[in-house]
Parts: sequence; structure tokens; C-alpha cells
Amino acid sequence: MTTPAADSRSTLIHAALDRPGDDPIFSLNAEALRRSRAGEEILNATLGALMDDEGRLAILPSVFEALRAVPPEAAAAYAPIAGPPRFLAAVVRDLFGEGPLGQASVAVATPGGTGALHHAIVNFLEPGQALLTTSYYWSPYQILAAHTGRRVETFRMFDGEGRIDLAALERALRRQVQVQGRALLILNTPCHNPTGYALDAREWREVLDLTNEIARSAPLALAVDHAYAKFGRSGIEPWARADGALDGDAVLLVAWTVSKSFAQYGARVGALVACHRDDAERRRIQNALSFSCRGTWSNCNHHGMLAITELLSDPDLRARSDAERERLRQLLDQRVSAFNRHAARAGLRYPRYEGGFFVTVFTPDAERTASRMRELGVFVVPLSGAVRVALCSTPARDVPRLVEALRQGLEAAGG
Repeated sequence: MTTPAADSRSTLIHAALDRPGDDPIFSLNAEALRRSRAGEEILNATLGALMDDEGRLAILPSVFEALRAVPPEAAAAYAPIAGPPRFLAAVVRDLFGEGPLGQASVAVATPGGTGALHHAIVNFLEPGQALLTTSYYWSPYQILAAHTGRRVETFRMFDGEGRIDLAALERALRRQVQVQGRALLILNTPCHNPTGYALDAREWREVLDLTNEIARSAPLALAVDHAYAKFGRSGIEPWARADGALDGDAVLLVAWTVSKSFAQYGARVGALVACHRDDAERRRIQNALSFSCRGTWSNCNHHGMLAITELLSDPDLRARSDAERERLRQLLDQRVSAFNRHAARAGLRYPRYEGGFFVTVFTPDAERTASRMRELGVFVVPLSGAVRVALCSTPARDVPRLVEALRQGLEAAGG
């Protein structure tokens, strides 16, 4: 613990003194890389980037064609603070097509989905208040909340049947509204990070009914973390349908990003889209989000936004990028199928897993499980009560080895 004397000698404010300098997942990845370079045969299932079967980062060639086609003087210029209007319109169409939700939406550009989540937190929660999310969640939610003077509260993600625990969600939402007078619920679906779970149509119907009911008595924002959605089952997601999404006073937020959907992790191009049935409220939201853009990053990667606009708007480019992504989705689906097959034979316990970058395997001692797996040369990420497995970076041919290491890791943990 830092002493008062040490505090007085630092130029940092007290809250910044003991912040970690590296993300634990990146630290595990660094260890895996060191051992691999030393000659060990390492299976690295930690980082959330889609790799091909030869271990190379998977890309969409059409994206680079679109990037090369952007005129240099346009790429080098400042982007509008809220983002280019054509880019924002293309994002909304990508989410909602030409349906009613698109007509009831406003949007701003953000540096990836992380920037979109930042804007949701600072504009829909007061300092000191807590966002609500599932008990398994992407760890940067906690960093974003802490860094902006907010907190994270969770509800039990799974009930006894392995489905999302909607009763626990309702209790937590009602408690938050009672305590802090408002709520921001963040749901990462489909292809939830870290569990791989996707809400089905019935579950979404119940979530929308609940949030619309609670929004009658208190401000409520439902934020969909859309990061992995393009790698879920094909077809429009249930939350994106007009029926029910605008029935009440809740605002629907979508954190949209090209990081996963266009395999452009480094481009830092994203958007926060907000849907509300009231025109005046949408104008207020648009102004608030634009203000936050100016007060944080000022404006985003103009080159990337211009290229993505063409990929979303030009029919030929769109068709090609969709086809390229579909090939990657099929590659990932082969791994998902292999995992489900081998994991079932090994008796592993994990949530419903139909697609996506990750799956979570339950264990009574995650650290011991992950430690034993590292002894076997297999790297996963320990969580509370589970380990996260990145199938996105695991070729299907390596799944049997992965599952065997999980089995031995669970055995070492007493599971």
C-alpha cells in the first residue's frame, strides 16, 4: 500500500499512483510469445484477434483496397467532430437497414467500440454511479468505469439451466434504479466476450419488455456491445428489429466497431448509435455525444472512416467484404464445431456456444487450471470461476490438444 510520504513525493494524483501498467491478457500473450521463440510448441488462446490456420492475422483484402483509394488530401484532413455524415449514415444502415430504428437514430464516430462505451458511460451515468452488466464481462468495462469516476455492478449471468438469468437481471436493475435513480445496462451479444453466449429472440423480447417497463419510472439506457456480432449466426439480430425496441422511454445504444467486423483492430474506427422515439431527446443526445467527442479525442481517424464508408456504401465493395468476412466466419465456425464436439466428450462445462471469438469453461479454481495448462504449453485467460479460451486464434487441428489441456487443468483444480 502506498504511504502518505510516498504520495507526497509523486506528481501523480492519489488515484493514479497504483494503476497497473499492462493488461493481464497482454502479459500472458507476451509470456506465450517468449516461450514460443525459445523453441517450445505453444498453443496461445489468449488474444482476441482472428488468426488463420498458419498463425497469421486474418484480413479482408477489400478493406486495404478501400484504404488505398482514399485521396491523400482527404485522408490527411480533419474529420468532423461527430464524424463524417456519410459514415454515420452508413453505420446506421449497417445496423438497421431502412427500418424504423434507423429513422429514430443519431450517431457519433468513436475510436473503436471502446470509445463508444466510454461515451455511453459518461453521458448516461452520473459520477459515482454504476453501470450494470453480466457477471462475466470484458475486463476493460471496469477500467473505463474507474477512469471516468463510475463503477461496475453485475448480475448473475447464468441460471441453473445455463440460460441468461433474467430474474437476476430484473432484481439488479430495479435495485439500481431505486438506489441511483437511473441505470445503464451493457449487454455484449451476440458472441459475448468472454463466454460466447448469444441471447436468442425470446430472451431479447424479455429484456426489451423489462427495460421498457422500468424506463417508465426512471431514465434507462440499454447498450449493446456489438463488437463480435458479425461473427454470430447470420441474419438480423433480434434486438435490431423495430418491434418493441422503441415501445417505451428507454434509449437503445449500440457500440459499433470495425475492429472485429472488418479485421481492422488498429484502425480505431467505431461509432455510438443512439435510438429513441422522441425527436427532442434525440437532439439532446446528439449534442451531448458530440460534446464528449470534442472533450476527449476531438475527432477520429478520417482515413479509416472514409474507407469504411465506401465499403458499406458501394454495392461491389460491400459484396466483396461480406464474402471475405463470410469465409473467415466459416473458418471460425469450424473451430467452434470442433470445440463443441471434443468438449462434450471430455465433459467440460461451458455456456451455449454457437459462434464467436471466445468460449468460457467453468472451473472451481481458474488460476490453478490456467497454471497447469501453461505447464502443458497451452495459454488461456483465468477469470473468476472460469477460463477464457480464444478459439479465434486456435486452428481446428489444435482443438483436441486444447481440450485435453483443459481437462487436465480442471483435474488439477479439483473440477
